[in-house]
Amino acid sequence: MNSPSNSWHTRLTEADELELVHAYLSSDPQISKHAGAARHFLKWARERKIPISELNASAVNSFLRHHCRCGRYSPTELRKPAYATYTRRFLSYLEDIRVVSVSDDVARLGQHLDAYREKLNEVGYSQAMFSAHLSQARHFAEWVWQHRIAIGGINEATIDEYARHDCRCGEMTKHTKGFLRSRFKIRTRGARAFVRFLRDQSLIPPSALEHLADYDPRLTNFSEWLRRERGVAPETVRRYLNEAGRWLDDLGVTPKDYNAAAIRSIVLGQSEERSRSSVRMTVAVLRAFLRFTIVQNQCAPSLLYAVPSAVSRKLSKVPSTISRAQIEKIIASSGTTTPVEIRDRAILLLLARMALRAGDIWQLRLSDIDWRASRLRLHGKSRREVMMPMPQDAGDALLTYIEDVRPVVSTDRVFLRIQAPFTPLRSSAEIAGIVSRILRRGGFTGIPTGAHVFRHSLASAWLRDGADLDQIGVALRHASRDTTAIYAKVDVNTLAEVAQPWPGDAS
Repeated sequence: MNSPSNSWHTRLTEADELELVHAYLSSDPQISKHAGAARHFLKWARERKIPISELNASAVNSFLRHHCRCGRYSPTELRKPAYATYTRRFLSYLEDIRVVSVSDDVARLGQHLDAYREKLNEVGYSQAMFSAHLSQARHFAEWVWQHRIAIGGINEATIDEYARHDCRCGEMTKHTKGFLRSRFKIRTRGARAFVRFLRDQSLIPPSALEHLADYDPRLTNFSEWLRRERGVAPETVRRYLNEAGRWLDDLGVTPKDYNAAAIRSIVLGQSEERSRSSVRMTVAVLRAFLRFTIVQNQCAPSLLYAVPSAVSRKLSKVPSTISRAQIEKIIASSGTTTPVEIRDRAILLLLARMALRAGDIWQLRLSDIDWRASRLRLHGKSRREVMMPMPQDAGDALLTYIEDVRPVVSTDRVFLRIQAPFTPLRSSAEIAGIVSRILRRGGFTGIPTGAHVFRHSLASAWLRDGADLDQIGVALRHASRDTTAIYAKVDVNTLAEVAQPWPGDAS
């Protein structure tokens, strides 16, 4: 573009502004609706005697917050997220044509988006996942550019700040209520994936991001303490970190800010939708986190006594069960035509025939299958391993899944996602989700959801068939006989034989 003054360090006339906006619109016919924001931004800068070469993200923020009395421009439009987006895109244009200069050490991540796009194509993501990953990478690249962050300055704190920012970026993003509730996780996951790609491709120095945590970086040391000092299993660590992430911000900015009122409100202020077991989980994790913080000498030991107790009566619940006939109907309803149905059927039969836990299936590896002896090696609680016989129909379904459906990948985890990038299921909670989808596809209603209902139902059936509690405990791999005793509650016929007459009634 030919400038009237050939110098962007001076203020522009209105004619210069019109020429600049016209060149911007000519660069892409699709952005004609951006013209008002671009002209408004230049008028604001001219009236404040800001040279165009000094415009930056900070100037955009000031522009968006100013008390608008700019004549033809509407203050109402200025407050809309889209107006901020249009303004930042115009600033990006000025940077692209070198009207606004940027230091060479600023991370120009946008130039690597084409390579990232090709990588996503190679992996074979579905169109929805491909678009989501690419959109978040583009958003992160623009945010880094706006904040003039150097490549060496990108770290976990950078990603955390990006994930929490109140978006007024040039990249069009969603602002729906559903997205706002989960935007931290979505942005964090997208930014980490992009940065890992850049690091793996040596496009940014390895030192730029020494560690990419899977959770809130403030919980990294807590995670290590649980594993090293408390010997907590990986799945339990994952559940603890997810729970702690729910209320960590409510606890206080730093451990010095923690107080009894905040601690009690976390437990007592939960919504009514939260189950009793979920509240007990909150109490257990909160106490563990406070113990960790106390060990680190970061908060007062007396705060541990501020955690309200969660009553847990031993053997107070009756297990949810379904009949054998209902289980057979559910198995019969599971299809075998699509890859998803074949995988889900194999999982369903392992649950219904072997009374496995969801975690047993989630952790199952190819090396755990003994095809000759038709047995599975199970990695149960407390790191106990045991070999269990595999019924014929469950083995056939598992073999069909492995031979016909399971993709050839480097991991030896048995059950993977059906869509690219064919990673293992994230947690045992996804097994419960698969069971729910099977019931929904089969049109079943009024049935207890979750993977554990098959374990309860099978144990209850064994008890009705005459098996004693010790035998059932061995089959279920219970460490304590008291754990198995809960199934005695569902044997109504046996309980009726030993029931005493109600006081006042005829014997």
